[in-house]
Amino acid sequence: MTSVPRPVLLALAVVFAGATTLYAGIWMKYVRWRPQAFLGVDFDYAPLAQAMLVHQVVAGSAAEQAGLRASDRIVAVNSRSLESLEPFWEAVVRGRPGDRVRLSVERPEAPGRLQLDATLRARPDPDANAPLAQTLAAQLIFCYPVLFLAVGLPVLFLRLDDLNAWLLSLLFASMIAGAPLLPFEPAIHPALRGFALAYKVAFSGVSAALFYFFFAVFPSPSPIERRLPWLKWVLLGSALAVSVPLALWGFWEGYSHRLVEWARQSWVQLALFLVVAYGLGTFALGLISLVWNSLRAPSAEARRKTRVMVWGTVAAVAPILLFSGIAAAMGREIYSFPFWAWALVVLALFLLPLSFAYAVVMHRVLEIPVLLRRSARYLLVRRGVDILLLLLALLFFEVATGFADFFEESFGGSQGTLVSGVGFGMVFGVLFLLAHRHLEARLGRRIDRAFFRSAYDARQILEDLAEKTRTATSREELATLLRRQVREALYPHTRHVYLADSSGQLRAVSSDVPAELEALPHDWPLLAVLARRGQPLDVPPPEARRESTFFLLDPLQPECLVPLVGREANLVGLLVLGPRLSEEPYSSEDKRLLASVASQAAAAVENIRLAETIAERREAERLAAQEIEIAKKVQTRLFPQKKPPLQTLDYAGHCLQARAVGGDYYDFLELGPGRVGLVLADIAGKGISAALLMANLQANLRSQYAVALEDLPRLLRSVNRLFCENTEPANYATVFFAVYEDATRRLQYENCGHNPPLLVRAAGAVERLRGTATVLGMFENWHCAVAEVEIEPGDLLVIYSDGVSEAASDTEELFGEARLLETIQAHCHGSAEEVLRAIVAAVEQFSGREQEDDITLVVARAR
Repeated sequence: MTSVPRPVLLALAVVFAGATTLYAGIWMKYVRWRPQAFLGVDFDYAPLAQAMLVHQVVAGSAAEQAGLRASDRIVAVNSRSLESLEPFWEAVVRGRPGDRVRLSVERPEAPGRLQLDATLRARPDPDANAPLAQTLAAQLIFCYPVLFLAVGLPVLFLRLDDLNAWLLSLLFASMIAGAPLLPFEPAIHPALRGFALAYKVAFSGVSAALFYFFFAVFPSPSPIERRLPWLKWVLLGSALAVSVPLALWGFWEGYSHRLVEWARQSWVQLALFLVVAYGLGTFALGLISLVWNSLRAPSAEARRKTRVMVWGTVAAVAPILLFSGIAAAMGREIYSFPFWAWALVVLALFLLPLSFAYAVVMHRVLEIPVLLRRSARYLLVRRGVDILLLLLALLFFEVATGFADFFEESFGGSQGTLVSGVGFGMVFGVLFLLAHRHLEARLGRRIDRAFFRSAYDARQILEDLAEKTRTATSREELATLLRRQVREALYPHTRHVYLADSSGQLRAVSSDVPAELEALPHDWPLLAVLARRGQPLDVPPPEARRESTFFLLDPLQPECLVPLVGREANLVGLLVLGPRLSEEPYSSEDKRLLASVASQAAAAVENIRLAETIAERREAERLAAQEIEIAKKVQTRLFPQKKPPLQTLDYAGHCLQARAVGGDYYDFLELGPGRVGLVLADIAGKGISAALLMANLQANLRSQYAVALEDLPRLLRSVNRLFCENTEPANYATVFFAVYEDATRRLQYENCGHNPPLLVRAAGAVERLRGTATVLGMFENWHCAVAEVEIEPGDLLVIYSDGVSEAASDTEELFGEARLLETIQAHCHGSAEEVLRAIVAAVEQFSGREQEDDITLVVARAR
């Protein structure tokens, strides 16, 4: 609406605000009205016949005592013909108990007109015994228009050139007009009745269309609007085509009688049903647009603005739509249902202006200037003139209206008295609204400069911010803190925070920026300038920066750039601040404070990056430990899980690793009935590398061990060849491989560079099964020989790795073979498992410190 001159918009807004306020005042005044007098007759008014057709006379009423009967036609009241119902309303509806009323009646069986005199009686008050809660709820409902006025009109005057502000105000006006008016139409003064009827018909008729129109375009076009942009105009145009002629008719007639009589025709009833269906469907379409927009809005900003309104609007409008649909289907008015059934639905409508007020104040929906969100003191100073003048205008209007009512009721004041009083109050209010604009424009700049800073002490806020940045533990937390505190201190229109990621690139954090500006290019020359300068920099105006390096930031509307420079003079962040809402430039004091904040924020960014590095390292260590644990479990499964059964040999094995995984390996290979292969190998090295080589050796042996049945040397030659091919030249393994035959008690073995196993005879002699070949994996040209020994009952064989004999004490003394023999001889009568545990315990007790090498043992006792 920027093409419309502002004075025209202001004049339209003043007329609209005056009309809406007047209608709201009329409604709130007369909705509380209750007739005092009671005639006791049920009738229909026939405008063409200018008569009241009596259907029923209440027993014992004033009408019955006067002689009025059903089927009578009342053609005059107090000698005034019934061209409208005004004579009846004035004499009866607005009359007092005890008033005498003369009724001119035509009766079918009687010639001429009958003159019947009735004395009005007091009407019983149906709300006299209502519960307190019901009374309070009713009084709250009687103030229904207030919230809509309090939100809609300020938004309109603050955003005169914004189409959305006009739509919101018109929508709220239509919600006010949606409240019932006809039940108390007789009480409205004739001078105001035509206006009230016209306003109600005009705005309530377009309510549904305005509801859809607003939510189809705000805060961004809804998916329905993007697909059917013409739909909102069709709905609004059709509503205007019906409501405007009817509103003009109501204004001209000043009564609703003819409209009601016309509406009773059958074809009109069908049309009205279609109109109700149209209204409910259009409201539902508006709700769908609102919800759909909140889910599928094209930008995060649009989603944010929609989300704060969607719940309040749905909770406010959905119940009344559902209730109205049920009432229409039953052919009833919603107010014919029990009080609380419809009262709760009406009270829910209060959520609509409340949710918009919250959205405007807390979430800057409609971009209302942030002045509304400042302290009460600033609001009173900056907008105090508006509020004071508006209150004075409303006060004068109320006084004038009350004065006219007083004279009308007490002295029979004429219609001109009321019209004069109301008109004077409205003129006074309009003059005030027009006059205060010039005063506000002249004082606005001084108020902003003098009071704005003193109210929110920007210096104190930014100094506090410099301290708070030290406690930030993440980029998002730091960015949120910077955005919030800079806003409270300086109120820039836009503020964007860029912080360096782990690679050093500046990325937008916690702010909505175009996709192309989510990350700033490393080679952008301005970044180097900012890093060297290290101080806030003013951005040239748009027309001056088109040919400069600043043009890249144009979508962000920059006015001041604040670099965050690290310890090594590198740029670790950037604040992009837009123009201030007060329209003041950033002063040298502002920039000094921003530089202090930037210094602390830069330190916080570097601390966050350091913490991230440490966290990444710890995570890597955790993952490595987790992988090691998995490898340990896998390696444990490589050791034998069961022992092939033997009749003449009891044997056991164990590997106690110095680390999570190691290079020692033992195995029991089932070579057929009564034959077992005993294997113990020691891979050169420790840890993961040794474990991998151990797995390789185990795989080679297990894949070929059947060869040992026929040719043991050939098996080990093949293993040596594969080991040489699959490992580095420096990798090798010592291996002791023996085949025990249960039936003959013979042990054939090959010792490939391994510690000689100890064979302790039952008589006490000790034999060492010395090497028969060199280590595996070092030489491709490799040969071995097979040795053989017989195991007698009671003999004990101990195969061990160098982790046993070379275990060192605190004094660097080795455990040695002698201590191993002592331990064996001390437990020579135990089982293989007992001897094994005794050796491990002896080694651990001797060493007394952290284990340096794997301890692996295979112990066999001949039965």
